Amino acid sequence: LSACMYDGAMIPMRHSTIFKSRWMALLWAAGILWIAYDFAAPSESESSAANAADGTGQPINAEDAAQVGEVLNAL
Repeated sequence: LSACMYDGAMIPMRHSTIFKSRWMALLWAAGILWIAYDFAAPSESESSAANAADGTGQPINAEDAAQVGEVLNAL
């Protein structure tokens, strides 16, 4: 990163002031964790078993799952 392209806009305060206070550092870390959780947490409507589909986009039923299990056990 060159000095002219980087203006520090990702963190809205100076880097040196974040860690001067332990409370400010805790608030900053909590914000980072909150953003990570919001980004990585699954939504309430997502359920991998309920939304399972094969390669063609058709839903997988119990019979299909049993056939796959038989093939894998035969290996």
